Amino acid sequence: MALMITDECINCDVCEPECPNDAIYMGEAIYEIDPHKCTECVGHFDEPQCVQICPVACIPINPAHVESRETLMQKYERLTATKAALPQPPSAPSAGV
Repeated sequence: MALMITDECINCDVCEPECPNDAIYMGEAIYEIDPHKCTECVGHFDEPQCVQICPVACIPINPAHVESRETLMQKYERLTATKAALPQPPSAPSAGV
């Protein structure tokens, strides 16, 4: 299951940086969650971090994207494999070299 942010969102900005999958982004009026990236933090944490930190409790399960824990783990594995395959920026040269 992916999560969703309801229109009760107050745009407090605390959820976005907590998402390990970068699934949360600013929509037209409130924050939104990309269901293709949301794993409910499966693979990263025991509980969804955005739900834990949200001060107005506006992040329920998205009924349009019901997924099993196994499916969420497969999504996590796919997302982390994709992220690992991306080219990394070059390291800064060490001082004194």
